[in-house]
Amino acid sequence: MNLLLLLPPETAHSLALNSLKFLHKFKFNKKIPSYKPCTVMGLKFPNPVGLAAGLDKNAEYIDCLASLGFGFIEVGTITPEAQPGNPKPRLFRLRKNQAIINRMGFNNHGIDQLLKNVKAAKFKGILGINIGKNFNTPLEEAIDDYLIGLEKAYPFADYITINISSPNTPGLRQLQQADQLDSMLKALKTAQQELASKHNKYVPLVVKIAPDLTQEEVKDIANTLLASKIDGVIATNTTLSRDNLISEAYINETGGLSGSPLSTKSTDIIKQLNAILKGKIPIIAVGGIMTAADAKEKFQAGASLVQIYTGLIYNGPKLIHEIKKMLDK
Repeated sequence: MNLLLLLPPETAHSLALNSLKFLHKFKFNKKIPSYKPCTVMGLKFPNPVGLAAGLDKNAEYIDCLASLGFGFIEVGTITPEAQPGNPKPRLFRLRKNQAIINRMGFNNHGIDQLLKNVKAAKFKGILGINIGKNFNTPLEEAIDDYLIGLEKAYPFADYITINISSPNTPGLRQLQQADQLDSMLKALKTAQQELASKHNKYVPLVVKIAPDLTQEEVKDIANTLLASKIDGVIATNTTLSRDNLISEAYINETGGLSGSPLSTKSTDIIKQLNAILKGKIPIIAVGGIMTAADAKEKFQAGASLVQIYTGLIYNGPKLIHEIKKMLDK
């Protein structure tokens, strides 16, 4: 793990995943037992510790990642058409801050390729598919991209995440505004009902929101989620804030910040959501979970499930086991 941190971030990312895939193929990686099964959104999770979207954008590594002991895997963000994302370099480690800045820009191979990979996987656990809009789709037509993603992903997903909070697609976060969100969720819920009838199964819809919201904006979003009868909310995506960072290289790079500095902001949003949602809509926590204690804080704030990404990068698979051991006490 320490050697990987010496390599350029995207190189290390690819090398780590391909190495894990190799080890899984030849059965060298040790299977980790599950703890604390739970039912959320009508889905039975073997444990409440999941992988956040972004690590496996194209669903190429589902089986080997699942073997690390995750209770669920979320792949994507995926868009209707393949796109290269933003120019490199676009991923930066802030090691003193235990953080990462990314401006990837939804780089992915397109939803059709992702679904081929999903169908080829042997994974039988809980799979979330995170969908977004293409970079060149006008904001006023964004719903079209989300409806394409929803329709195509529906037969293969256990839940589908609507990503309207990435800071790296221009204008995307405007979709969190109450009027636009209300219109969008009405269209998605209508489509969900039609797809549930067509496929004879109900796939929950989850909305992923930003940490850079005022209390009034959080209130508006929470009430819109309740009115739309959305199935879950993920709090939160990465932050644009650079407050209270230790000075080091790359802290002024543009993009979303994840990791330890995001923890408090994410927890605050969870607390605000929980005060309004009152258990009617489950909260999936992500953002700054670097230790088992961080995960415990998210559960205490009102989360039903947690997801990790940057914590996995810095601390390795042992973090999954440590969180699950904490839950088992």
